[in-house]
Parts: sequence; structure tokens; C-alpha cells
Amino acid sequence: MSVIRDLRAAVRPSRRRDDAPYSCEKPVPVCPNSAIVDCGVYREGRRVSRHLSPAEAMASVRADGGFAWIGLHEPSEAEFAGIAQEFGLHPLAVEDAVHAHQRPKLERYDDTLFTVFKTVHYVEHAELTATSEVVETGEVMCFTGRNFIVTVRHGGQGSLRALRHRLQDDPELLAKGPSAVLHAIADQVVDGYIAVAGAVQDDIDEVEIDVFSSGSDGRGSAKGGDAGRIYQLKREVLEFKRAVSPLLRPMQLLSERPMRLVDADIQKYFRDVADHLARVNEQVLSFDDLLNSILQANLAQATVAQNEDMRKITSWAAIFAVPTMIAGIYGMNFTFMPELKWKYGYPAVLLVTVAICCGIHRGFKRNGWL
Repeated sequence: MSVIRDLRAAVRPSRRRDDAPYSCEKPVPVCPNSAIVDCGVYREGRRVSRHLSPAEAMASVRADGGFAWIGLHEPSEAEFAGIAQEFGLHPLAVEDAVHAHQRPKLERYDDTLFTVFKTVHYVEHAELTATSEVVETGEVMCFTGRNFIVTVRHGGQGSLRALRHRLQDDPELLAKGPSAVLHAIADQVVDGYIAVAGAVQDDIDEVEIDVFSSGSDGRGSAKGGDAGRIYQLKREVLEFKRAVSPLLRPMQLLSERPMRLVDADIQKYFRDVADHLARVNEQVLSFDDLLNSILQANLAQATVAQNEDMRKITSWAAIFAVPTMIAGIYGMNFTFMPELKWKYGYPAVLLVTVAICCGIHRGFKRNGWL
């Protein structure tokens, strides 16, 4: 298992540098001290401008057609106010986009779709402990209109730069408009879920092996007895579940309900994303059930171990009760007691005591108490 983890840790970083769903790259703003990471105009699937301001991008779109894609990273209210006014974004959606910490959802405000995605990143660790962070979450929020899409990202994960480059290499798909970008973001987020689910599965397998493996004494290993690791992993799976499960309904709506802002051809692709998301959701739910079973098995093993210890303690207490009882009787100092004046009385009592203790020990040994 450690070899697999080391290999996974070595492969993943190199993969993220190219076109992985989640990149740890720091966003490079278009302008210094600005939350705008990129702003471009796309016409017939090709980018026709480089770094523009949102106002310039929309002016170009209104004049010559196409759509604008503005990407932001953790904007403040002041930084987002001008963009919200330029694109006519609803104040409630703007408030959610600025303050983040939203559950995945899909809302419609007039001629704008507001979509919230939870991005999930697997945190590499050499060994799972009771305090290990397994998954790290962020957020990507999308405002999708007829001729624009505004993406707002929160957290250090979920960079959209590689996604933008891939879409620019596929003009035919990008020509479908803002809904093509929305689908690509949803697809990238769900692909990230699939990758994280596989990594979490490895952690659960490792914990399961530790719990059910036996040491030289036939009992569970000491490492497997750490219920804190299991509970911590269960908490991380719960955080993962909060990102996946609420997204099912939005993906179902995007894939089944006709929407003016979603191209009919792109809607077919949303069905594939919804299918992948449903499978991941089932997998995450099974993680929760499996961890419950592992935790119960761990507690049962601890109970069995305690019972075995108590049986041993009880057995030895019963053995030592015999000499204690005999010594107590002969320590009462009565005048007339059996064999007090006999020459061999003392060794005879010791011999009888040892014989009785050996007999009791043999009985407990035969019954598995010792």
C-alpha cells in the first residue's frame, strides 16, 4: 500500500502541471492588484482579443457579436461591483459570489444562470493519522448569460487556466457559446471528484486492512485500533459528500430541462456529466457506509480484546483466591484446628494449595481463558 501511495504522489503533481482538473498555480491577474485573472472575447470559437477590461470586452461583444469570458479569483465587493453592474448581475447572486461558502446549486435570475460548484482536491499525505486532512474544497461560481460568462473562483485549487487553453484549442466546441464553457467547467469539476474518490478509496482500503489484519497474537494490530483515524476519514468523506450530493439536482436540470441559455447540442453533453456525477455520488455514499462498518468492527475488536483481558484477570484472581482463603483460615489462631500439631502439616498444606491452583489453572487453560 505504501508503494502505491508513493507512486501516486509522484505521478499526480506532474499530471497537474499539464491539464489536470486542479492546479495549484497561483492566479496571475490581468492587472496588478486586481481580482481579474483573464478577460477575453471569443467569436466563432476563436479568441479575438487579449487582455481587455470587462467594459471593453462587452463593448466589443455588443458591436461585433461573440461572447466575453471573464475570470476572477476571490474578488472583493468593490472589485466585483463594476462587473456586476456592467453585466446586470442580480445582487443576491453577487453577494453569494463575493462571500462564497455556498452549497452547489443552480439558480436563474432573469436572463442569467448562476451556478455554484464545489471543487475538491486530494491532499497527499505519507500516512493517515487522526488529524490528517484528506480533502480540500474550494468553489467555482459561474454567471452565464447570452453573450458572456463570468467565473468566480475561491480557494487555492480549481484553476481554470488550463481549461481555457484546452477550449481555445477546440474552436468548434467553443463556438457553441457560454454554455460550452459552463459544460467544460462542470465536466472538469466532476472529473476532479472521480480522481479524489479513487484516492480516498485507497485510504479506506488502507484503514480496512489495518483494522482486520492480525498480529502475532491473533488480535487486531495496534495501528488498526486507532478509532481516531477512522473518524477523521469519515469527517473528510462527509465534506466530500457535501460537495457532490447537492450538485445532482443542478446537473439533472441542465441535462434534462430545455433552457434558452444552454445550447441544445451542449445539453446532451451535460447528460454525460450528470451520469458521472451520479456514479461518484453512489461511490461516496458507499464510503460512508463502509467506514461505519469499519468503525463498528474496530469497536467490536476493542470490546473483544477487553473481554479477553477481563477473563485473564478473573482467572488469575480465582487462582490466587485459593491460597488466600487457606491462609485466611489458618490465620484465625483458633486453638483447635486440623493438623496444627502435625509435623508435616505445613508442607502438606502448601502441597494441597499448589495442587488446587494447578488444577484451576489447567481448567481455565482448557476453556481458553488463559
